[in-house]
Amino acid sequence: MIISKTPLRMSFLGGGTDLPAFYRRHGGLVVSTSLDKYIFVAVNRKFDQRIRVSYSITEEVGTATEVTHPLVRAALGKAGIDSGIEITSMADIPASGTGLGSSSSFTVGLLNALNAYKGEYSTAADLARNACEIEIDICKEPIGKQDQYAAAFGGFNLIHFHQDESVIVEPIVCARQHINAFEDQMLCFYTNRTRSASNILRAQSRRSEDDPRVADALSAMKSLALDFTKSLYAGDITAMGATLHEGWVLKRGLSDGITDEEIDRYYNAARKEGAIGGKLLGAGGGGFMLVQAPKERHEAIRRVLEPLRCVKMPLSQEGSRIIFYHPSTT
Repeated sequence: MIISKTPLRMSFLGGGTDLPAFYRRHGGLVVSTSLDKYIFVAVNRKFDQRIRVSYSITEEVGTATEVTHPLVRAALGKAGIDSGIEITSMADIPASGTGLGSSSSFTVGLLNALNAYKGEYSTAADLARNACEIEIDICKEPIGKQDQYAAAFGGFNLIHFHQDESVIVEPIVCARQHINAFEDQMLCFYTNRTRSASNILRAQSRRSEDDPRVADALSAMKSLALDFTKSLYAGDITAMGATLHEGWVLKRGLSDGITDEEIDRYYNAARKEGAIGGKLLGAGGGGFMLVQAPKERHEAIRRVLEPLRCVKMPLSQEGSRIIFYHPSTT
């Protein structure tokens, strides 16, 4: 039995600049953190040499090519495992469409567990690169690279996406009390709906190639990612919230489906009650909404957003790791 533990992530600024349509021309930059919320993947040898995969449904098939789940099928193929394995996944947060990078966390965690199952050690860089290959190149998902690197490395980082396809994960080194102060001002609300990011990101990629205004907005979001980080270094938590708000204003114009009247109503209500800034996490359209506000305004914001569930999202320094390793001897 092998069990991997892989964090979900929260992206603050620069999302969309990690899409190939943008970073291959301009370079991308995202600031994000891993969360103390995880996806767990367990793998074990299966006695009858079939394959059993258990997630929201359970599949039992004869060979890897028969697996319906595209990420599992591709990961098994990449690992060179064709039969005789059981795979089970569990998540602290609903694992689809919540804006926390769950698909990439699952892929990274699955690769980590499968490699450990084979007795092979995986570096964070290898996990992230191979997860990108599975999701983007093999499964043809119209996504970027930030989620895979955030999940594999963990921590609070600036992630640079270069035109030559190289990726640099730069840890944000600052006084811990600054990060704690920012974390104390965070509120996360579940919008009670999930969505597929694919259509939103597909449209955004097309527009970043065809519409100079979208490319300009994404370039501005790269600059805001740097501004946000500089404010964190300086401990200027209010300026971080103001930068988040600027980023949200830019992001909502990138493509249709990122926001709607209901989401805008929630966000504006939070701002009226003292929120400095915030954003919808992930591609938009649903999932979790982040709000930053002074602690003394939290109760009023919770009250005005009462239909939405407020969920604590502690930050984490952990990347994907193996938490249980008991390889089969048969």
